[in-house]
Amino acid sequence: MTDSQAPLKPVREPGQPILDRLAFEQFTAAHRRELKLHCYRMMGSLHEADDLVQDTLLRAWRARSEFDGRGSVRGWLYTIATNSCLNALKARSRANRILQQRERPASHGMATGGPAAEVTWLEPYPDAELPGRADGEPGPEARYETREAVQLAFVAAIQDLPPRQRAALLLSDVLGWSAVETAGLLGGSTVSINSALQRARVPLRRDIPKDVPSIDRSPTPRKACCSNVTCRPGRPPISTA
Repeated sequence: MTDSQAPLKPVREPGQPILDRLAFEQFTAAHRRELKLHCYRMMGSLHEADDLVQDTLLRAWRARSEFDGRGSVRGWLYTIATNSCLNALKARSRANRILQQRERPASHGMATGGPAAEVTWLEPYPDAELPGRADGEPGPEARYETREAVQLAFVAAIQDLPPRQRAALLLSDVLGWSAVETAGLLGGSTVSINSALQRARVPLRRDIPKDVPSIDRSPTPRKACCSNVTCRPGRPPISTA
């Protein structure tokens, strides 16, 4: 099968998973690079992106029997990857909390160091790791070209966004998912997703240098991936949160 977005219709015995080992390896190999890039944008770290891609593929392998072929494999993998990133960001936030230590006396005076920045060292993304077909050809909702959305100025700016806003912005403005599709992945209503996008775009317009412009694409018809109208990236069959 040459079109990775097409629905899966293999001949299989009743009860046999649609994604057998060979199909799973083919599809995950096709999308591995763009999944890593997505995780890098979410986390701001190449090391964490590598770990989260591995976690995503492990979760997908364990849940492959739940994939029924009604949505695209790409959308299913992005659902798992995004939820893995959100869980990692939540764990990172808990780890950064300052806990009182009983054995030490209370300090006096004003703090001098200030709060620790979430991203202490933002690693640039190597060009050699960029997907061949960047982000699987982002849809008409995308506002940023892939090269713009991988520059340090962009990645650094989105690290200051709350995780849910960050995920919504990446799915919509970078990958080109519609608000309906993004809501299907993140949960909530389309109205709440549009509101999150509006709040996320304000600091980006302020913080990103003018030499990293956003791209307002004119609406274009979405390429039909198949005749099945349910084959949309925002309609994953499982939840991995």
